[in-house]
Amino acid sequence: MTATRSADTLSAAQARRIALAAQGFSRARPASVSARHLHGVMDRLGVLQIDSVNVFARSHYLPMFSRLGSYDPAVFDRVFHARTTHYVEYIAHEATFVPVEDWPLWRFRMDRFRERWAGPDSWMSSNARTLEWVKDELRSRGPLRPADLREDAPRERGTWWDWDDVKLALEHLWRIGDVAISGRKGFERRYALAEHVIPDAILSQHVSREDAIRELTRRAARSSGVATQSDLADYHRIRDRAAISQAVSDLVDAGELHPVTVRGWERGGRALPAWRHRDAVLPRRITAAALLTPFDPVVWFRDRALRAFELDYRIEIYVPADKRRYGYYSLPVLVDDRIVARVDLKADRSTSTLQVQSAWWEPQAVPDTDAERIAGELALAAAWQGLEHVSVSGWGTAAADVHAALTRRIDTSVRRHVHAREGTP
Repeated sequence: MTATRSADTLSAAQARRIALAAQGFSRARPASVSARHLHGVMDRLGVLQIDSVNVFARSHYLPMFSRLGSYDPAVFDRVFHARTTHYVEYIAHEATFVPVEDWPLWRFRMDRFRERWAGPDSWMSSNARTLEWVKDELRSRGPLRPADLREDAPRERGTWWDWDDVKLALEHLWRIGDVAISGRKGFERRYALAEHVIPDAILSQHVSREDAIRELTRRAARSSGVATQSDLADYHRIRDRAAISQAVSDLVDAGELHPVTVRGWERGGRALPAWRHRDAVLPRRITAAALLTPFDPVVWFRDRALRAFELDYRIEIYVPADKRRYGYYSLPVLVDDRIVARVDLKADRSTSTLQVQSAWWEPQAVPDTDAERIAGELALAAAWQGLEHVSVSGWGTAAADVHAALTRRIDTSVRRHVHAREGTP
């Protein structure tokens, strides 16, 4: 991999390689994954989106697997779920893990929530007593699960307070920054007052809105490699486009961003303005293969996924089963610098089987060679999840190719069994 000087014009393939290198896909996977490697991925991503869907593996475990290969999820839990000094949760895209030292960067968002809910008719104003009681409990008892609060909730007129109000109070207090997530047990949050989680030296820092948005735009550019203004805005879900535009202008003036044109990045027949981060590298090639969660930064912004990878993606969780085109929770598959397929996976623990419920080719696929690479990732994914078998349904344009490739590469060292399953969703 070589760093190159900024070019005025990039091909679409060059832009993809720059973007994937910025996300860590130009690096070889380590032989053994430690906490240090997880921190390294977070340094590149900046934020890690959290999602509760667990049909294969929870989404926040997958970006590490995509970049590092098989690792012990218990290491992830120690780094992210236990109470640590490294990461805390906040709405930095959707609900995400972020470095704890970044807490002051989100004060402008916390203040916006506080302002939005300050009116006399707001939920917070109408439930001031509930909010104060929750804060008093956290102040006196330390970090608590919602269930801990439920057990000791005071009685009002002979009945319990509305439990939904207590949960809403925790969420409101978290969004305005009075409360922080102290850790998780399984997938259940523990809430605490922010001063019990965030070190005083960090909590006392003040970062102006303008400075915060500029810094977040800089980080989005670094994590994206090359990006449009919409890409930069979406990375941290900053809706103030004027503020993003000003931040881009400031970063260009500072020499951190360089304007580029990417062939094929157009709207209405006109080239979209784009910028390349000064530290972005252009690898000669990307040789990665990876299963991507729908909430991986590579594909989470649908406009960028379509523009850069020709991936027209929609999560079909909420689509009725008989109307799904690709499956309940299909994962995009990266091979080299292309999104070549999507596979709908399910971990069936009762039979120790990774079920490939559907597999579909994308326009950039080369089925004859890509199927082997996909089979390798599926075998690795099964082993990572401790599953002994892989099954492939007959649903999807890539199903037969993937099944054949899996059959050819049965891993006898773990006695893996591969078989086909008939059927549609």
